[in-house]
Amino acid sequence: GRFLQGLRVGSHVGTNVTLPHKEAALAFVDAADDRARRIGAVNTIWRDGHVLRATSTDGPGFLANLLQTLPALQVAAAPVTLLGAGGSARAIIDELLRQGVDRIYLFNRTFARAEALARHFGSCVTALQGQNLNRALETTGLLINTTSAGLADQSEIILPWQNLKPTAAVADIVYTPLITPFLRAASAHGHAIVPGLGMLLHQAVVGFEKWFGQRPRVTQELHDLVARDIDPDYQP
Repeated sequence: GRFLQGLRVGSHVGTNVTLPHKEAALAFVDAADDRARRIGAVNTIWRDGHVLRATSTDGPGFLANLLQTLPALQVAAAPVTLLGAGGSARAIIDELLRQGVDRIYLFNRTFARAEALARHFGSCVTALQGQNLNRALETTGLLINTTSAGLADQSEIILPWQNLKPTAAVADIVYTPLITPFLRAASAHGHAIVPGLGMLLHQAVVGFEKWFGQRPRVTQELHDLVARDIDPDYQP
């Protein structure tokens, strides 16, 4: 809160918000757009005079990366299973529903949090616990990790990969490391994977334009430049 209040009078033109602060940050801005209010979280904030404006670009950023990586994927063709119930999960669920997905299974370490998020979005989203996840994976067309698992010093996700529908694609929003243990496991089981770096780049487009007045393009050259900064051994 103190940092965001300081944006009004400091030299910063705005900020990105990352986990676990996306929901809390909403309370400290003056003008959140419809998407941010609908989701209940923000990740992009910019100063307009002394007014703090905000939006959420995670949903469109996720979708753009997904379709750029797997252009033939029919997003709404099968149920989606999503791990996590934080601000990024909110944004991605919102975007998936806008794309016509009519069944989203939500699994979170704290079931009550997943249940509350499912109620927020309505009947198309179902919170799961225990063995229900195994059954959901059998029909899942897209499996998404929105948790911090896979980041440095974070525990890995243990899943019953044998239950996941063989044709399912698997996406992770974590981008350090570039290929997370979650994605390595998915690839080892024959699934097409979508790493998180592309989402980071696509979600940043709106913020960059708001802050600096120029709209960047997410190119392969830009992707590779940032990837090498994360991992000097990266090879396209």
